[in-house]
Amino acid sequence: MPHLTAIILTHNEAAHIAACIQSLAFADQVVVFDSGSSDATLDIARDGGATVIEHPFSNYAAQRNAALEAVRGQSDWVLFVDADERVSAELAQAITRALDQAGYDGWRIPRHNYIFGKLTRATGWYPDYQTRLLRVGNAHYDPEKLVHEVVILKGALGTLSHPLIHYNYRDVAHFGEKQRRYSAYDADILYQQGVKAKFYSPLTMALRHFWWRFVTLKGYQDGLHGLFLSLLMGRYEFRKYRLLRGKIVTTGAFSKNARF
Repeated sequence: MPHLTAIILTHNEAAHIAACIQSLAFADQVVVFDSGSSDATLDIARDGGATVIEHPFSNYAAQRNAALEAVRGQSDWVLFVDADERVSAELAQAITRALDQAGYDGWRIPRHNYIFGKLTRATGWYPDYQTRLLRVGNAHYDPEKLVHEVVILKGALGTLSHPLIHYNYRDVAHFGEKQRRYSAYDADILYQQGVKAKFYSPLTMALRHFWWRFVTLKGYQDGLHGLFLSLLMGRYEFRKYRLLRGKIVTTGAFSKNARF
């Protein structure tokens, strides 16, 4: 059977890492690829039987590519799992079967997202496909996509049906912390692309995103939970375009090729 390595990217994940490693017992080895944790993450990982590799963080795509390189020649396949994700027994069996299927260089996996402790089945959080099972040597991450990484495969992409379990936001404070970080990343990417934000852009983009989440993606099916999440994601868009607008106003960088 092809050799499978499960890789967990970590930074201060002491609260999650033990349970994540336990859910990966079916893999031939587990690697914790850490970017400078200052909590007990590494000690817990070693106690759980994982191999620890420390690597400085520059961006998400570069970190995943570095992890792929670290196991090149040691493993045929890699399964990327975040520390706040769990692999069920059913998904583990599906992954094992997928390794034997010829012609595929990657497999995408749906996710069950638990947000504020509630399984979210609409509002854009399902099926939430993630391309995480990769054939080593035939897959890499687009270096231009610094966040919201994009996998590039040489061969075909398959789709599994059993979901990853993702405990991604504990509460509103945790949600806000992550979205502040992501909005700064995304605003910088838009700025580098020459996207032009006008004074009204934060508001119009926030309203557009709310409509997309709540109506187009049927957030209303998640009830008040979906309404609240749609409002929060609208706020995220507001902040992203406010940051972008601030960059443009500060630098006076209105490219003649800019687009809205």
